[in-house]
Amino acid sequence: MIEKIRIAELTSEEARQELTSEAVVLLPMGSLEDQGIHAPMGDYLAADLMAMEIAKAARADGVPTFVAPVIPFGGKDYFESSHGGISISHATLCGILDDMFGCLNRHGIRKLMIVNGHGGNVPAITEVALRWRQKAGLFVPSMYLWQVAYGQLPALIGAEKAKASSGHGGDPLTSVGLHFYPDLIRKDLVREAPTGSTIKGMAIGGFSSIEYDGAKIQAPIEALEATETGAYACNPTLCSAETGDVLVARLAEIGAGLVRDHVAKGLHD
Repeated sequence: MIEKIRIAELTSEEARQELTSEAVVLLPMGSLEDQGIHAPMGDYLAADLMAMEIAKAARADGVPTFVAPVIPFGGKDYFESSHGGISISHATLCGILDDMFGCLNRHGIRKLMIVNGHGGNVPAITEVALRWRQKAGLFVPSMYLWQVAYGQLPALIGAEKAKASSGHGGDPLTSVGLHFYPDLIRKDLVREAPTGSTIKGMAIGGFSSIEYDGAKIQAPIEALEATETGAYACNPTLCSAETGDVLVARLAEIGAGLVRDHVAKGLHD
């Protein structure tokens, strides 16, 4: 098995030799948005590096696994208020994924898994994955990193700490960032998320909701209307490189296990 993992680093001849029908290709994607005033905007950096960790672990199990270039821009949602952020429409993101699936499928590269780092990408992933299953029999799972991480944190760091630290701008991404790129985290700007945000006389209940009479109601709220620091409903001061270390290891274990036990064996209809 060639040492190179990133498809972008393969020569065309190496690609012909290595990207066979037995190869697994991971498709990382994320966003460029406010991740808290202390963290780099590109959460795609973490998604890309996490895909590499999964690929390395899968290779250790004997699975020829490669990583495609990351999609850096996420699907449009309430984070478009981020200064300097770049997001793309649902239709555009669907088009990019559709073309990626098509190019790989044309060459018989059908063992695919998405490594996703942005909730706004989920609708496009769902639409395109279903379309390709219906028309070509592809079955492409998507590992939404932070959704998986939220579920793992209580066992890794304790339920009480996980509840306090978890949220946008906090765990898991800030701790993962402290693991992968600590020099990019502005520790001097880390602070607890503000509370009590209101809009039009109503309490804000999340990035896309208001609260009324004990109920959450969907509303067209921009992220920066919900929180001036980019962090919401969490305490980023509780995040740490130590948490990032164990979380990255666990995510790599889960991702590589899924690749080894299922994706590599072929999930096609």
